[in-house]
Amino acid sequence: MTPRIDALQYANWSEKIFRQMRAGGVDAVHVTITYHENFRETVLNIEAWNRWFERHPDLIFQGFTADDIDLARNTKRTAIFLGSQNPSCIEDDIGLVEVLHRLGLRFMQLTYNNQSLLASGCYEADDTGLTRMGREVVTEMNRVGMVIDMSHSGERSTLDAIAYSTRPIAITHANPASWHPALRNKSDRVLRALAESGGMLGFSVYPHHLRGGGSCSLDEFCRMVAETAEKMGIEHIGIGTDLCQDQPDSVVDWMRAGRWTKARDYGEGSADNPGFPPMPDWFRDNRDFGQIESGLCAVGFSPEEIGAVMGGNWARFFRQSFGAAERPDQEVAQ
Repeated sequence: MTPRIDALQYANWSEKIFRQMRAGGVDAVHVTITYHENFRETVLNIEAWNRWFERHPDLIFQGFTADDIDLARNTKRTAIFLGSQNPSCIEDDIGLVEVLHRLGLRFMQLTYNNQSLLASGCYEADDTGLTRMGREVVTEMNRVGMVIDMSHSGERSTLDAIAYSTRPIAITHANPASWHPALRNKSDRVLRALAESGGMLGFSVYPHHLRGGGSCSLDEFCRMVAETAEKMGIEHIGIGTDLCQDQPDSVVDWMRAGRWTKARDYGEGSADNPGFPPMPDWFRDNRDFGQIESGLCAVGFSPEEIGAVMGGNWARFFRQSFGAAERPDQEVAQ
């Protein structure tokens, strides 16, 4: 059997959620540990995760390499891979990329909606692409084996990252803009470039990314997956739910506004609904991954294709992505 892998969650973590992961047979999850936190604050978040790993070793453990997916399956636990949704954690110091990688950070977005030191976010009116520092950080992330994630980035910046990176990149949680034109969803041009470069798209079930929001049906979602598979190829797609389970609405302010504004930034919400929207009834938590599998089967995916989408493709991508690039200084003299 192929693994079940979710390429993005930002839940209000608890033993209840870890047990739901096990009930849903989820073998690996990329979890957001930091948004706008600086380096020291990010380290404190890693410390907090170390306590979760210490308290619940029968349910979860920290993943460092793709081999940990197999370890999770063999021990009936969930491997937790750490990621950042903004480059604030490296501040203005490129050396912190390697430091954080050694602490277990395996994904980092180059932007979160806004312009960063590295690239332009999807909410900026003028997308200027990768900056000078952005190109250097991409090179460093390629070197150490940290995945470049462009889920919240603008179009030009995303295309720049795909073109400049020597390793395939990921868009861990988004859907096609041609299906639902949210600012965070991605154009067919981006999806084609992503596939041609060997990258991965994780389909999001976050309501602001769905046609019809929380009312989107499972059939509509799975037909969108099928259409995207035809455009990109089955090997370049997976699941990245963007599940924010049990988070209070106050967390939305931190996600969207951070420290850059004193005003409320509603982002993908609205003044009438600034908090978390209701989830679709077919995906409430980690126990519902089987419903997605059933939906994919209903729209014509084969068992092998379902296995690829539900985790097999991400497992391959993890294996390609997390190892350090070969360097001359790693060669042992004979």
